Amino acid sequence: MSDIEIRRATESDLPAIVAMLADDPLGATRESPDDLTPYRAAFEALDSDPQQHLVVAVRAGQTIGTLQLTVIPGLSRRGATRSIIEGVRIHRDERGGGLGTQLIEWAVAESRTLGCQMVQLTSDATRIDAHRFYERLGFAASHLGFKLPL
Repeated sequence: MSDIEIRRATESDLPAIVAMLADDPLGATRESPDDLTPYRAAFEALDSDPQQHLVVAVRAGQTIGTLQLTVIPGLSRRGATRSIIEGVRIHRDERGGGLGTQLIEWAVAESRTLGCQMVQLTSDATRIDAHRFYERLGFAASHLGFKLPL
């Protein structure tokens, strides 16, 4: 996997990122790759916030993976800073080849570098394969998550 570059995403990566977000049963119902307007606005907000790290994995000029790492200072756990991994996606042609592991390992290492004491993530309850993947990487399913659409 030494031919993979993990770098900060640019606006030119948006079409590939959104296509990966939409390329699964859940994403197909909530993403709109034909209209990048709302994604451009979200990208501008992410790109201007130093606590947000939207990255892509690139091979031979092709964007083949992505994730968002958010750093959150907090008071709990004696003022611990934590990071949250969100929006992990691997291009369908690259799944099962180790890129997901490489991206998560990058996020954990970057979290350490940024002074985080904990890394968190959530995964939709229906993504059983993803749960096994995260557990294999050392994550524990320690909490029950809740969401309230607004």
